Amino acid sequence: MTDYGHELQFGVMLEPTPDWGHDVLNRAALTEQAGLDLVSLSDHPYWTGWLDTMSLLTAIAARTSQVRVFPNLANLPLRPPLQLARAAATLDILSEGRFELGLGTGAQQMREQIIANAGPARTAGESIEALEEAIAIIRASWAADADIRFEGEHYQVPGAASGPKPAHDIGIWVGAYQRRLLAVTGRIADGWVPSSPFMPPGQLAAASQIIDEAADEAGRSPRDVVRVYNIECGPGESGTGFLPGAPSTWAEPLADLALSNGISCFVLYRVDSTDLIRQFGAEVAPAVREAVAKERAGAAR
Repeated sequence: MTDYGHELQFGVMLEPTPDWGHDVLNRAALTEQAGLDLVSLSDHPYWTGWLDTMSLLTAIAARTSQVRVFPNLANLPLRPPLQLARAAATLDILSEGRFELGLGTGAQQMREQIIANAGPARTAGESIEALEEAIAIIRASWAADADIRFEGEHYQVPGAASGPKPAHDIGIWVGAYQRRLLAVTGRIADGWVPSSPFMPPGQLAAASQIIDEAADEAGRSPRDVVRVYNIECGPGESGTGFLPGAPSTWAEPLADLALSNGISCFVLYRVDSTDLIRQFGAEVAPAVREAVAKERAGAAR
């Protein structure tokens, strides 16, 4: 049983498609009104039929005042680290510290689209190396205390000015499924973001153990890595959606994930129902918090 004791948070992943357009802004505002904590957008810059994720997150931050926002996950191959760092810091400043950076290596199944959009032709291993380098560059930019000089296999920065400095210590949350990237997450990331269609609940414990062991080896506490889970309700695209029942049945399995797998942020995956957003905030989140608080209080005795 692994419970890192983190405060529980709840949110949504919205899709930045043109037909959603202003509906995304309305749903983001509704997410805040429903008492939820996070609004995120998936990021596929090679799909030109979609709106730009970072631009739309800026609009969401301007439309809201409490919820945190993050890309779920920013596509690193098509977003150079220095430009991404500066965009993230700007958004964090404008939102008064409400931005977190979800970061992904770029799915290998989208490799051809990435290359077609002038992105690098990286193998899976090279993508992991590039992500490690990018995190170092991004953090150097956010430090805003010296020019950035970095010589890596995938990125070279011969002396760029750093900054701007974000309004708060932005977390870098990495999407990871394979052992090597899970270990990188444990060593250097601030958060882990798997999605239930690609990593069902039964696989979380083994993956989380890899993160914990890597964190220990790096001299960190496993608690330093926040666990964010994108949860799919209904049958889902894969036919094996997590949480197939009504929202009234969700509290127990989500509380169990918090207490047994250390998940502290639950994000509804590709939600398009305003009623579901309301229920998630009004019914599910309070019930999960109550159940987890009760178990934690009992364990502390």
